[in-house]
Amino acid sequence: MVDGECVGRIGAGLCVLVGVTHDDTPANARRLAEKLWNLRVMDDAEGVMNLSLADTTRAVLVISQFTLYGDTARGRRPSWVSAARPEHAEPLVDAVANELRSLGAHVETGRFRTHMMVELVNDGPVTLMLEA
Repeated sequence: MVDGECVGRIGAGLCVLVGVTHDDTPANARRLAEKLWNLRVMDDAEGVMNLSLADTTRAVLVISQFTLYGDTARGRRPSWVSAARPEHAEPLVDAVANELRSLGAHVETGRFRTHMMVELVNDGPVTLMLEA
């Protein structure tokens, strides 16, 4: 939700929070999309994570999240130095979404550089951190 408007919504699928750092490239975005598409984290008929997004719902909610690169190693205030500037990050977040679409995913997105209210039902829960 952005300013009371729903800008992206999926049912069952993956909610992907994408953080971008200074060294990330379009090749990283491509690898991340391919990994997300093929990662076997979806339940099969027996409830075992044997299926991929490609095998199941094909639904992905992609949300930019620079705070993933917040460094809390020192002091009491996170440092955002590792997070890429918006001019570098936004095209790469878009590239992840577009790569997923090219693979056959139904992709919804948040809105870059806005205050978003994200609701998530984490069924499992399964939360993974991927590097591409």
